[in-house]
Amino acid sequence: MTAYRARLTEADIRRLVQAADEDERAEAAHKLCRSMERVDLDEVERAAAQKIIRLLAQDAAELVRRAMAVTLKASDLIPHDVARRLAADIDSIALPIIASSPVFTDEDLIEIVRAGSALRQTAVAGRARVSRDVAGVVAAEAAEQAVRTLVANDNADLSESALSVVVDRFAESAEVVTAMAYRQALPLHVTERLIERASDAVREHLINAHAIAPETAIRLAAFARERATIDLVDQAATTPDLTTFMAQLNARKALNASLLLRALARGQMAMFEHGLAELAHTPHSRAWLMIHDAGPLGLKAIYDRAGLPPRLFQAFRSGVDTWKALSTEGADTSGEAFRQQMLERFLTQRPNVMRDDLAYLMERLDQPAARAAPLAANAA
Repeated sequence: MTAYRARLTEADIRRLVQAADEDERAEAAHKLCRSMERVDLDEVERAAAQKIIRLLAQDAAELVRRAMAVTLKASDLIPHDVARRLAADIDSIALPIIASSPVFTDEDLIEIVRAGSALRQTAVAGRARVSRDVAGVVAAEAAEQAVRTLVANDNADLSESALSVVVDRFAESAEVVTAMAYRQALPLHVTERLIERASDAVREHLINAHAIAPETAIRLAAFARERATIDLVDQAATTPDLTTFMAQLNARKALNASLLLRALARGQMAMFEHGLAELAHTPHSRAWLMIHDAGPLGLKAIYDRAGLPPRLFQAFRSGVDTWKALSTEGADTSGEAFRQQMLERFLTQRPNVMRDDLAYLMERLDQPAARAAPLAANAA
């Protein structure tokens, strides 16, 4: 140690040993621990520091042990056996160590979870990293508040089976369902199980943020009056297999002119292409060629082959021309800004579309402004 560090350590150790007042000892403990944590220690210094830690861990005063536990909660200086002793101490001392100490093994953490204290289980569940083994035990055995913390922790390695166990145990808990719904990633079948249990707002988030099977999307859309509505245009934009999605829509008789016009007006050209290909019984590559590179008659030919209403062709023609014009101007056709711009320009051409479709498109036009309003209010 440097002379300054040595003097500091010696003076504060004397205070720890000699001071009768626990507040004074706690202050000395905090000062010592902070000093040890902030500097690099060689082997001799580290051994000396750990002797001090053992002394602090055995102090009769709760305030002293807490000062040490809080100051060194995330430090690897604390010996493993001392960390275990502190984890068995009263909550004010145990919880900081359980939540942050890197010296615990998975076996230690599982033992803490199985001991049954909801507060300590929650501390384990909220750690900066929760291994798959520990997460599985929390999911299967811990109290509701701990499980809620676990599923809200994106650094918890939750297996598909552990997530299923959580749904089995807490399907009726709105707080657990909501916390799980907002995880960054969810397996497909877990997402679909949550959709059945979630509130309208959470269900909408699940549908928009996570992939769901095409048949589930179609089923939810069909029962839109009974449940939160699902927009098949939005769902198609997130599906990795548009060919299958369009085939299933067609099998359910949900693939029609109205849906394709809504998709095209919102800039979802890929959905329009695959939809025409499905209805015309032709490969997507051929449909793409007829829409984009076959001259002015190509679109009309595949449109007629798809069996779409002749009276709506000009609206589709307008949509394709608008998409191409924006694309030629260099717009990023994959972004939300492009879809909004596409919709605005399409509507300014006063297309001859059905009243329901026009109402839908106008409603979608208003949605970005509606989403911006709460943000502006929060900023104020």
